[in-house]
Amino acid sequence: MTTTESDDLPVTYADIERARERLDDETVVKQTPVERSSSLDEFVGGEVYLKMEHLQWTGSFKTRGAYNKIRQDVDRGVEAFVAASAGNHAQGVALAASKCGAESTIFMPENAPQAKVEATRGYGATVELVGKDFQETMARAKKAVEGTDAEFVHAYDDLDIIAGQGTLGTEMYHDNPDVDTVVVPIGGGGLMSGVSTAIKHLSPETRIVGVQATGAETVHESLDKGMPVTLDEVNTIADGIATGGISETTLRIMEANVDEVVTVTDTEIARAILLLMERAKQVVEGAGAASVAAILSDDLDVTDEVVMPLLCGGNLDMTQLREVLIHAMTERQQLLQLRVRIDDHPGVMEDISGVIADQGANIHDVRHERSVDDLEIGEAYLVFNVETSGAEHAQAIVDAIRAADYPVDDIARTVY
Repeated sequence: MTTTESDDLPVTYADIERARERLDDETVVKQTPVERSSSLDEFVGGEVYLKMEHLQWTGSFKTRGAYNKIRQDVDRGVEAFVAASAGNHAQGVALAASKCGAESTIFMPENAPQAKVEATRGYGATVELVGKDFQETMARAKKAVEGTDAEFVHAYDDLDIIAGQGTLGTEMYHDNPDVDTVVVPIGGGGLMSGVSTAIKHLSPETRIVGVQATGAETVHESLDKGMPVTLDEVNTIADGIATGGISETTLRIMEANVDEVVTVTDTEIARAILLLMERAKQVVEGAGAASVAAILSDDLDVTDEVVMPLLCGGNLDMTQLREVLIHAMTERQQLLQLRVRIDDHPGVMEDISGVIADQGANIHDVRHERSVDDLEIGEAYLVFNVETSGAEHAQAIVDAIRAADYPVDDIARTVY
């Protein structure tokens, strides 16, 4: 991949500047803040400036591209728009259409987070829940516009959408012109295409790093083959970047502008979500936290650099937040599921509960398991869900139970 801007690319910096003029309305798109994180500084050994686009209207960057396209189309006489989205593009299109006095119908996957569905309706759109994943939803949405006067608004494979997203890149550069590395999540590549076009024009020496979730990774293979690769199935908590594919247009732009692409696991994303909540006091969805997960990973070195991770979205469903917290806290050993093998007679549960209490831990619940193949007659398992302060505390609890002559293991992780 090269790092020089070309006028031969389908979106230029001039397109982005024209988009900025259309978006000059604080009720549509506002300039989002940048905050330095001293906690992340210590983790990565550099200066970390969080671009907090999750604080944008609708909770993500998507309104930028949607409004840039819809404003132009409405001026040409289009009155109705259709889009497919897992949630953030949906809200962007809904808000943009409403602001322009147009109608919008949004097709969303059947498993779309309820918070995003309700928010999309709240911005004035009609919502149709169809499809098991984004690809199926997309096909249904495109079919719906056939034979109608409605315009389909693609989430990323559209030059006006890309140019609108590029206004964020211009903003990021002016937030801190000394930035060495910018980290941007990649789903379909529209955001990365726009941001990288702007930044490479303004600061060619700035490193542009993309990040994908391992369960939705397509860019590496697409770059290797020189053509977009589409996944049959995606599996990640980062639904905002779970498109399962990029387009020829976004691939072409990323080939020219993006210096590096890394992948992060759902565990790393969950860890980043929790870290941002604890240290930066920000609630960010999986796609938005992917950039922070990247700089914390072993695959990306930003030591001694000024780095700007883009927090691109904050629409985290509360059900998903609970799952993420449980996952992350289990990984940290702040939540234990201790299985203790016992001789099943009165007083044993009280004895073990006392051992755990003596270690200052809180027992959330406990259950008996007697119908397990490896148990002898008269034996049982007690399974305790225990809250701890972390790994050291967890080990102390396990050691204390063992010292009381009870075999124990944490079945949520590995045997101690």
